[in-house]
Amino acid sequence: MFFIEVILPLSLAKTFTYRISEAEFHFIKKGMRVAVPFGKSKIYTALVLDIHENAPTLYEAKEIHQILDEKPIATETQIKHWLWVANYYMCGIGDVYRGAFPTGLLLESETIVSHKPEVVVNDSELSDDEFLVYEALQHQNSLKVQEIASILNRKNILPILQKLIARDIIVLEEEIKENYKPKLVRYVKLHSQYETDQGLSELLNILKSDKQKEIVLAYFQISASEKKPITVNKLVEVSGSSSAVVKTLIKNEILEEYYLQQDRILFNGEKTDKELQLSEAQQNAFIAIKESFSEKEVCLLHGVTSSGKTEIYIKLIEEYLQTGRQVLYLLPEIALTTQLVSRLRLHFGDKVAVFHSKYSNNERVEVWKQTLENSEKAQIVIGARSALFLPFNDLGLLIVDEEHEQTFKQADPAPRYHARDAAIVLANFHNAKVLLGSATPSIETYFNTQSEKYGLVTLTERYNNVRMPEVVLVDLKDKHFRKRMTGHFSDLLIEEIAEALSLGEQVILFQNRRGYSPIIECITCGHVPHCQQCDVSLTFHKFKNQLRCHYCGYAIAKPTHCHSCSSIDLTTKGFGTEQIEQELLSLFPKAKTARMDQDTTRGKFGFEKIIDTFKNREIDILVGTQMLAKGLDFDNVSLVGIMNADNMLHHPDFRAFERSFQMMTQVAGRAGRSEKQGKVVIQTYNPSHNTIQQVTNHNYIGMYKEQLYDRQIYKYPPYFRIIKLTIKHRDFDKLKEGSMWLYQVLSQNLNMPVLGPEEPAISRIRNEYIRTILIKIPQNLHLGNTKKTIQKMLNSFEAVAQYRAIKVVVNVDFY
Repeated sequence: MFFIEVILPLSLAKTFTYRISEAEFHFIKKGMRVAVPFGKSKIYTALVLDIHENAPTLYEAKEIHQILDEKPIATETQIKHWLWVANYYMCGIGDVYRGAFPTGLLLESETIVSHKPEVVVNDSELSDDEFLVYEALQHQNSLKVQEIASILNRKNILPILQKLIARDIIVLEEEIKENYKPKLVRYVKLHSQYETDQGLSELLNILKSDKQKEIVLAYFQISASEKKPITVNKLVEVSGSSSAVVKTLIKNEILEEYYLQQDRILFNGEKTDKELQLSEAQQNAFIAIKESFSEKEVCLLHGVTSSGKTEIYIKLIEEYLQTGRQVLYLLPEIALTTQLVSRLRLHFGDKVAVFHSKYSNNERVEVWKQTLENSEKAQIVIGARSALFLPFNDLGLLIVDEEHEQTFKQADPAPRYHARDAAIVLANFHNAKVLLGSATPSIETYFNTQSEKYGLVTLTERYNNVRMPEVVLVDLKDKHFRKRMTGHFSDLLIEEIAEALSLGEQVILFQNRRGYSPIIECITCGHVPHCQQCDVSLTFHKFKNQLRCHYCGYAIAKPTHCHSCSSIDLTTKGFGTEQIEQELLSLFPKAKTARMDQDTTRGKFGFEKIIDTFKNREIDILVGTQMLAKGLDFDNVSLVGIMNADNMLHHPDFRAFERSFQMMTQVAGRAGRSEKQGKVVIQTYNPSHNTIQQVTNHNYIGMYKEQLYDRQIYKYPPYFRIIKLTIKHRDFDKLKEGSMWLYQVLSQNLNMPVLGPEEPAISRIRNEYIRTILIKIPQNLHLGNTKKTIQKMLNSFEAVAQYRAIKVVVNVDFY
């Protein structure tokens, strides 16, 4: 008997055993996909982990359905890395597999309904709906469940299908369908009989209409100038005709059509042959990084904003490409990839592949296959955190840019991994080097450089000796008191914006809240509309004239009167990006303004459009949320305004000060990146606050030392590791009881600080009540053993019958 061990794309911690024949045993290799039955009637795409001859003891092994690959589609190193992620972040290996694979490679069963041809049916016995289904199946021999639902125009069609199955009129079959289709492009060529000169004159005599002649002449014109196949689109474009005319020519056998497969992502620009020149400071940093790599695996490049870190990365990538090894370049935001890809393609042309979630399924499958084959087109892979899971053959260098960014940490769903930490482990498996880059490194990373675990290279001056921006603080208390405010703008900020606009320079305004205003309040009774399913007030979006919940998407139209006392005196409190945009229109009616937040960048190219129009100077003032803070490079921005620095500082989080420092420094770094010194205006009610003073003086070390001192006293990272358990249930009392039980078991069995069960600031989301428990693990304790102990207790919690319905989410290193 022969068996395989597989991972299923379900949230399950264990692997499953299936039976295979001897021929399959010799053909199947680790990393191939197989279609397997699971449960009563479902079929899933499983990945082969191991091939063996040990029958499972607890259940009878089923047979596999079919083998889906000719050769492995995942590498052994990659699977080893997945197992590490599942183990370290305490989630099921199935979660990692589902998160890592492009969905185009994960087939799922789609139920197919077909009728039995030999059955005689009496039409009069069928109800209207049943007859419709039966009739549709006479025309088409099989239909999917979704298609039947749309024919009947109702959602619940299973009872009808059940009756038809009971009468033995239809049968259900599970069919597996491959989603990925290569992209085919339509080309045309002239029919062979017309290719001679004689044939050509004959052809022009046959053609009746002028349009057809135009197309044929355009065909010769293109084929004379370009010696490559001609696409239908190109032909239509050059001749100024329509594709219908081309169709007629194909029908009359004058042109022949044929299809060629093409990559979905093509690079059309020109590669520059210009040698990249580093400044003296950059050259020194570049040499220092290489020296550091000879001793240590990981190096941190701590360079102030606009110091030219990207050029150093490009230089390093050049060296690694010469050795023939692959390079992975991780970025925190999809918004950044657009700017960076164009910069890298100028140097490396077609060798750059891009991988992130805004790409379609088919595009991601293509990049996956190119990486697996170590193709020329995927020598350098740029992507957001999911690019970590690609099947690299021989990875030589990983660059993690803006390594402090919290977006590198996956929040939901599992695996809740941190891309920077997982990248360092992946590099270890490939024997590769890691370069972390940031102007404001995270405290943990900087701590690791101080304890000699990582190398450290510092760049203190901006590229071309541009001066650091001048930071001006505006005291909002004072300005309100003296009535010097117009809306949310102080007189100083208005003057600065007016001056920048008059000089033809661009302005960025930062407000880390989307929508128009976070609260609408009744002046009479103080009632604030809340979300029905979450414990948050609804945010007012003026553009759509509705109140929305940013947690579950619940929305209502803007009320005309108070829901509680029917008063019509409603006022808005607080402000978001929409309100700033609105105020700008009245303050600077001639300036062109735009907004960049989650609401305006929904589409695949949402980011690109805004960034490109801003770069081409078609926009004067750009208002945005934290998306703006991430390493974007605009050379004409001279002024950055931070509308309200306080709402970041007063966040209930142990990293609030560190995050505020990083965010403000990063936003400030967008100003004055070319000749002229930039200016940053920070509006705050608390100008003497330490963190704000540290931003003003560009004092990273001061912030680092102060935060480190606090972290040690209050037992936070980097001195302690933290595991956060989030416990959710719809029944408040049951949740309270269950979380208390879990807390007591944990605190009795672990001799370390266990805090909780705590109600978070937002204690109900999507009708589920929430409690959190924090476990702080000191550095001297073995992390793996502690996790095993915690996992045992979570398993015993699940084994208690009355708590089985309570969801527990484990988040390791949740920060």
